[in-house]
Amino acid sequence: MIKSVALGLTACFLLAACGGGEEPEEQRVTAAQQCDDTLSPEAAQALEEVLSTRTFDDAPSGGLARVEKQLIEDYAKRERWSLHPPLCRAGASEGTDRIDIDFGLYYDDDLFGDAPARGLHPYAMGREAQSGPKRAYLFVTCVSSQLKGSDQRPARIRGALRFNKSKLPDTPAVREANLTVLHSVTLAVVKKLGCRDNAGLPDKPVLTPK
Repeated sequence: MIKSVALGLTACFLLAACGGGEEPEEQRVTAAQQCDDTLSPEAAQALEEVLSTRTFDDAPSGGLARVEKQLIEDYAKRERWSLHPPLCRAGASEGTDRIDIDFGLYYDDDLFGDAPARGLHPYAMGREAQSGPKRAYLFVTCVSSQLKGSDQRPARIRGALRFNKSKLPDTPAVREANLTVLHSVTLAVVKKLGCRDNAGLPDKPVLTPK
């Protein structure tokens, strides 16, 4: 009898503490699963290219909803500028290279204008778009029913993509890949917020240099 009980307990523990043998959650290690599933097929391919990998660290979920909540709260507080933990941190499963993509409010002084920082190049998208081998920025304005008063005072939302380190060359292909990734995540954010006309962003990134 004791032996039978022991065998039963052993089987129970092997089945995840009598949980009926539920399968473990699938690891989110493909490019398409990064950034809370906000990447278009083109953006997922671009992410593989800039990080030189097809397998990524296991990606957490929930970043998109968190960013939505933070932006709504920041706007309600009439913040002119804000910065929060990244919506997305994507890194190769082997190696230390990674990118962070974060969102916050901005004010007009944050715009680069006609004098972008070294290593950045302007593109004709959103209110302003800048991209380089180590970082990219996308600035938009949003009118949404979730942002009370934005019909009179549109919310200024900034998306930023940053590498922790990068040896990528400063070429059009690299700049366009970075901007493709950032556009896809930003588009998901403005759709989540319900921004009118998707805050002026097209479904496909505009990769026309200015």
